[in-house]
Amino acid sequence: MKLQNFLFSKRTAWELMPNELIKKLKEIEGQNHFIYDLTESNPTRCEFAYPKLEILESLYSGKNILYDPSPQGFLEARQAICDYYLAKNYNVNPDQVFITTSTSEGYSFLFRLLTNPGERILFPRPSYPLFEFLVDLNDIKMDTYPLVYDYNSKTEYPNWHIDLKALEDAITPATKAIVLVNPNNPTGSFIKKKELKAINDICKANNLVIIADEVFLDYCLEEEDQRVMSLVENKDVLTFTLSGISKIIGLPQMKISWIMVNGPEELKEMANERLEVIADTYLSVNTPCQNALKKWLSFQPEMRREILKRVRQNHQFLIETFKNITDCLYLNSNGGWYGIVKLPKTKSEEEWVFKFLNDERVFTHPGYFFDFEEEPFIVVSLLTPVTVFQEGIKRIVKQIKG
Repeated sequence: MKLQNFLFSKRTAWELMPNELIKKLKEIEGQNHFIYDLTESNPTRCEFAYPKLEILESLYSGKNILYDPSPQGFLEARQAICDYYLAKNYNVNPDQVFITTSTSEGYSFLFRLLTNPGERILFPRPSYPLFEFLVDLNDIKMDTYPLVYDYNSKTEYPNWHIDLKALEDAITPATKAIVLVNPNNPTGSFIKKKELKAINDICKANNLVIIADEVFLDYCLEEEDQRVMSLVENKDVLTFTLSGISKIIGLPQMKISWIMVNGPEELKEMANERLEVIADTYLSVNTPCQNALKKWLSFQPEMRREILKRVRQNHQFLIETFKNITDCLYLNSNGGWYGIVKLPKTKSEEEWVFKFLNDERVFTHPGYFFDFEEEPFIVVSLLTPVTVFQEGIKRIVKQIKG
């Protein structure tokens, strides 16, 4: 084979070189400087007190020697997932659950279920950059609808809202589904009850389904009466809800996620039949993690409390830090693990993030990483250990004030 003449698929024709910001980060790390990394989103690296022994002991079972594959996942594991929702007063049953190895795999299963090559899915903007890769790998197209921040709100805690008209205008004959991220990453905005009603109506009028990504559902920063807690009981239209233990327990390494199916009964049954074939084709979920899931989910309240305490503390620090700084604004967040700061327009977004890294050894995400329509913004992880987070933010403020 002549390597110079070999062509890989067009779906993998990404820009594979590290961007300039990552190059600079690696250069500084190579000089053995301490980096105030305000982007860390891996909870296992954020100094949380995991019940380590109990987590690992849950994997020691004689049942793990046996291979008895189930396309939807083991019944005991699916029942444990239903019990997790029951604790939130949602009644779902194991027949609605499909266990996957990751939320990304769940998305891929759903894209295969719902779309033909070249058809389109609507995603929120700003949101997570992984979506672009998922649509590329599944040979479909990505359209977006805007989330708008209420800068002129007279309330103490402004919020984000979905531009429903723009969403409706973005629908084409090739559109098959609307993705709702609840709460959204990185804006932290939950779906409002009136928004869900409108979106259900839009879906019924245009023969669309809903994919609800709820991986951050358990991390509410500010209580808000009008928010939708979960879409697992949404029956007005065919609805697929995604979640997993990566976020709800902080165990991304254990690779257990799920799809919850709901909607009109006939459509739900047809979707289940097809999803079962897709899942049976891959059988990707390993036996030990499924057998351990019930025990791991018993740690969920404890881990949620610890993670939420950290996230809320860093969230509050951002509120207090930026409330009186001219031309700066910490955008209110209702949930999730991220915070967004709007910076002075005296520099571009890229100039700011390089300045923070070069002058203060503080690493942040630029807003364009999440596809913000305007600038300059930075996005920081609220999971960051408090001492590192506060010192990093103080250094950012020092640069802003000059």
